[in-house]
This record gives sequence, C-alpha cells and structure tokens, in this order.
Amino acid sequence: MIRCIQCASPMETELSCIGCGYEVGTVKGIACYAPEILSSTDGFPSDSFAELFRLESGNFWFIARNKLILQVLSRYCEGFGSYLEIGCGTGYVLSAISDRFPQARMVGSEIFIAGLEFASQRLPSATLLQLDARRMPFEAEYEVIGAFDVIEHIEEDVAVMEQVYRALKPGGHFLVTVPQHQWLWSPVDEYAKHVRRYSKNELHQKMETAGFEIIMSTSFVSSLLPVMWLSRLAASRSDPEDFNPMAEFNISPLVNRTLTGLLKIEVALIGSGLRFPVGGSRLVLARKAEK
Repeated sequence: MIRCIQCASPMETELSCIGCGYEVGTVKGIACYAPEILSSTDGFPSDSFAELFRLESGNFWFIARNKLILQVLSRYCEGFGSYLEIGCGTGYVLSAISDRFPQARMVGSEIFIAGLEFASQRLPSATLLQLDARRMPFEAEYEVIGAFDVIEHIEEDVAVMEQVYRALKPGGHFLVTVPQHQWLWSPVDEYAKHVRRYSKNELHQKMETAGFEIIMSTSFVSSLLPVMWLSRLAASRSDPEDFNPMAEFNISPLVNRTLTGLLKIEVALIGSGLRFPVGGSRLVLARKAEK
C-alpha cells in the first residue's frame, strides 16, 4: 500500500491522495516524494554519480559486492515478486538484481535526481522515485528491500530501519551492507559524508530494535583488510590538499584483476557457509516477522 506522506491516507494512484488531495510532483518524469530535500547536500556528494557510473562496472569492490548480494538473495529470497532499493545511486546493483530476478517488480529510490538519471539509463524498465528513507510512503508493499552502503550516511539510521520494517510485507527481507570498524575511519569517510562506520553489535542491535530478526551476517572485504588499513592510515597522515577521494578506485588493471580474484574467492567461501569476523564491510540479511 502507498500512503500519503501528508495525511497517511491511501493513495488513489501513486501520485494522488484520496484523503487530502495532495499531488506528488515530478522532476524530469520522476515522482518526488521529498521535494524539500531535492537540493540537499547532506548524505552524499551528488557530483560523484558521473564518476561512479563510469567506474562501477569494472571495479573490483563493486563487482564483489554485487556477487555477494546476488548470492544471498538467491539463497534466502528466491522467488520474491517485489523489490525496493533505498539509495540506488546510478542503478548498478538494481540492474544486476533485475537481470537475476526478472520476475520481480523493480523500484529504485534516491534523494538525488542526478543519481536516478543514471539509473534510468541502466534500467529504463524500473520505477524510479525520489524520496527520503526516513519518511517513506509505503506500508506492507515489498517482499525485499535493499540498502547498500546507504544508512551510514543517515544520522537517523534506526528511523530508516523502522520505515523499512513498515514498508515490508510480513516475512519480507531487508538486505543491507555498511562500512565496518570505526578504527578504519579516514578522510575517505569524511569525503563520502559517512556519519559512522558500524560494528557488528551496533548494526545488529539497531536492526533488532526496529523489529527485525537477523537471518545471516558476515564481514566481507576481509582478505584486503591489511591493505585497506594501510591505505586509510596513509590518507589520514597525508596533506588534506593532496587527498584524492577516488584514488582507491583508479587503480591499474593488473591490481584490479588481482583484487577481483581475491574477493571472488572470499564470496565463494561465504557462499559455502564461512562467516568472516572482521572486514572492511558487513552484510546483514534480516526478516520481518510473519503475521
């Protein structure tokens, strides 16, 4: 069900409220449920979307994360019919999920219209929405909701989790990835406008507070943790004027292939049942209770 963000009445259509007559506006053909934050600079540097669109499909980290996401969805959520991604960015993950699960209705959401414009190029068949994850118009609408490296940008992360819980159908799944370990904090996090890096306990506790049951949890990018720590240490000690936030992505093809191979092994080990205790990122799959 879609409810009006003004009066909470059911929407007659996706853009029109039965109760108060509120009309959802559009920008460049995209429904905007949070027009008040269209020009926001909080949460993510919106000018990075073009660079991400160029780099994602060939970069070791994005490739490995997609493989892990698809592996988990295939094992635990096979056959789902509806999917919402919060903070879908350029649509890199959304398009991969659509390709693997063509039976599912695909919806991508993002604060920034700039990101959604790139997502529409990757996946013109998806429904794309501009909205605030802290105030979503959905109730028992989706079977799976994903948020991949998104909630660490949001101060009110528990409020987002509560909104996700409300938007899921009973028995629905919430799949999330976040950066892990506060001791890895560096200028990279500051540039990305992260609010925090999570610990396992913090993330689990917050998701359980929102009502979720943890189904599966693991660190990943574990094999590269020493290299990642050294890279972040160097960034912390460097002259801020010399800091290049995209340096971790602009690497040589040989290094990229090597790291891709290492993370491919890691994803395979996770698929076999191994759970890594530490790593640069954490993935958690949680479920809304059946009612």
